[in-house]
Amino acid sequence: MFSPDETHTKMPEEELLELYQESLDLPTAGSIIKGVVERIEPEEVYINVGFKTEGTCKTEELKDSKGNITVTIGQEIEVYVEKANYKAGIIRLSRKKALELLVWNKLEKAFKEKEEVKGKILKRVRGGLEVDLGVPAFMPSSQVDLKPKRNLDKYIGRELLFRIIKFNRKKENVVVSRKVILEEEQERAKKELLDNLEEGKIVYGVVKSITDYGAFVDLGGIDGLIHLADMSWGRINHPKEILRVGQKIKAKVIKYEKDKEKIALGLKQLKEDPWNYVYEKYPPGKKVKGKVVSVVNFGAFVELEEGVEGLLHITEMSWKKIKNPKEVLEVGDIVEVAVLDVNLDQKKISLSLKQTQENPWNTIALKYKVGERIRGKVRNITDFGAFVEVGEGVEGLVHLSDITRKPINHPSDVLKPDMEVEAAIIALDPQRQKLSLSMKDLEPDEWDNFVAKHEVSDILEGVVKRIADFGLFVLVSDGVEGLVHVSEISKAPNQRIERMFK
Repeated sequence: MFSPDETHTKMPEEELLELYQESLDLPTAGSIIKGVVERIEPEEVYINVGFKTEGTCKTEELKDSKGNITVTIGQEIEVYVEKANYKAGIIRLSRKKALELLVWNKLEKAFKEKEEVKGKILKRVRGGLEVDLGVPAFMPSSQVDLKPKRNLDKYIGRELLFRIIKFNRKKENVVVSRKVILEEEQERAKKELLDNLEEGKIVYGVVKSITDYGAFVDLGGIDGLIHLADMSWGRINHPKEILRVGQKIKAKVIKYEKDKEKIALGLKQLKEDPWNYVYEKYPPGKKVKGKVVSVVNFGAFVELEEGVEGLLHITEMSWKKIKNPKEVLEVGDIVEVAVLDVNLDQKKISLSLKQTQENPWNTIALKYKVGERIRGKVRNITDFGAFVEVGEGVEGLVHLSDITRKPINHPSDVLKPDMEVEAAIIALDPQRQKLSLSMKDLEPDEWDNFVAKHEVSDILEGVVKRIADFGLFVLVSDGVEGLVHVSEISKAPNQRIERMFK
């Protein structure tokens, strides 16, 4: 240690030395200067800093991580003056401190002027990430991206651009943000997009979110909506059938409200409306294949191509009567149908499945003639008669009066569902698809038999079947009824016949 006297005598000498060096404009301690490498020794590197003076720097500071010397003789480098005594010829230099000081100067300038700096993300730390800018910097997790990210590990090792948002050189504290840069880029992109946007323009974006009614697409700082109805010319039930979050897509601007910043997009508008060529592709009478996409109570909808569907009515599904379309078709079935009609104004196509099959009425007309016998099964019974199926898709009507020669009150008195019967054809019209049958024509004619066995004045016995004001209906033989008029009945003047016969 020095005594007070020694310190007092030394200080003026140092001050005089510094004043001398300053008068000569020589580099002083704490400054950064340039020098040329003259010699490289194991422990020190000699650097010519001018003024016929050499300074020394530790060799270790000029090695890379593998221990290799990073400078060559004759190379000019920047160094930090740690100590300078030109009178004694002692100049101690530091390459490491020079680099650090240069970095701090650069970062301070970038902070003041809001410039971007490049750095490498090194590792995760509490609350965010550590970034190497030449000196350690901290980036909070909230400043990593436009939205908070749970997985920060994917950023480690990446070289990115940052904005310094906090800077304290004295405390060596640097806080950076990537989010600020991204927000500015987004805002620039948004402005450029809005300035150049117009209806009909093709744009590119990324699907941001999907709802039941559509999908929102990020166009670069602003979102556009693709409504479900504008996604496809064909039938879709939910946007997820054709889109997924994160998918890059191309779309057309179909509506743009600049003042509200509302953008309506369309996918199907990228293609021409298929109905423009429907009549040429699907004229009436043409047979085409399609896919059943919906089955309802009154029929089924068949997709002929994307955006073009036709109605297959239940009456056109089969030549035979069906109660439910699901008896014939299911969603997903591939069917061949015939085009019946095309209405371009209403965008409707009528289709037929049975027209692609052989008409059973033509077959019946070729096989049977009026008067011939035919067999069938009772399918439906009504108050006025019964319908008999004589072939697939062909039913004939047996009227109540043609069921039997015997008097009956209802067809069910004789017929039951699914009963097999034989009848005679009394009328056949394949064009109108009408067939009239008679079962009684195949029964013996009781009237002919009765007339052959009896004459006028024969006395008969019978059963009273009905009583009317004008007389009695009497069954005198199977299938034969006779009328006994009231004038032929012996009775008192005021006597009523319904009291005489029960």
